[in-house]
Amino acid sequence: MTMADVIIRQATAEDADDIYEIENLCFPDPWSMDALVYELSDNPRAFYIVAELNGQVVGYAGLWWIDDEGHITNVAVKPGFRNRRIGEGIIGVMIDFTSQEGIVHHTLEVRKSNTAAINLYKKFGFRTEGVRKKYYLNNGEDALIMWRHGE
Repeated sequence: MTMADVIIRQATAEDADDIYEIENLCFPDPWSMDALVYELSDNPRAFYIVAELNGQVVGYAGLWWIDDEGHITNVAVKPGFRNRRIGEGIIGVMIDFTSQEGIVHHTLEVRKSNTAAINLYKKFGFRTEGVRKKYYLNNGEDALIMWRHGE
């Protein structure tokens, strides 16, 4: 597999089942199917992309569009497809597209212990600018608040 084999495209409501499956595989507190369907169908501020490999959705990212800020809500790559630069491709496409559309600042929260994700975000210019204490419900872990400020 090369990144040329991966298709990154805007998500549609038809992707909800695949995104829900990835949510449940990747997160201890996954979003509900209803929440995902709302995000993909009815939330005018939401923008989601998926990564496909051989017709299978293997990753996704979501963002809420608020004026010139993009709040990245979730980034996930299906187990078994990690460490293949798919996450890097997803983040790159998300930032490139939304920056062209007028987003100047991107932000996200990430588990303090998620070194792999933190290092990935740093590659794209994200820096830690704060901490949300006991942010994660399943274990009370802190979240780092990371920002990327555009030109």
